[in-house]
Amino acid sequence: MVPTTTKFSIGQILRHRHHAFRGVVVDIDPIYSNGEEWYERVATTKPRKDQPWYHLLAEDGTDGHYLAYVSEQNLLVDEAAEPIGHPELSTRFGPLVDGVYQMKQLLN
Repeated sequence: MVPTTTKFSIGQILRHRHHAFRGVVVDIDPIYSNGEEWYERVATTKPRKDQPWYHLLAEDGTDGHYLAYVSEQNLLVDEAAEPIGHPELSTRFGPLVDGVYQMKQLLN
């Protein structure tokens, strides 16, 4: 069964529950869709696949920037809502408003 709701939304700033990184949601898959090899190699906690998975423009606090793929159960709202310094952020989003980046195509 494919989930019909998500806890988080595009543009929202989140942090990982177990690892020291935070990021901005850029896309959401209703269930896991990144391949078995990646899951076995990278998803060390083996989260459920039948939940939403989020694509994040992530930063690790040491000038490391990357695209992360994380299960909903491993994400939390970043209460600080400080700006993200990912270099791709400005190509996808406009200003940060109340802890959520505004998508560029919605800015008119």
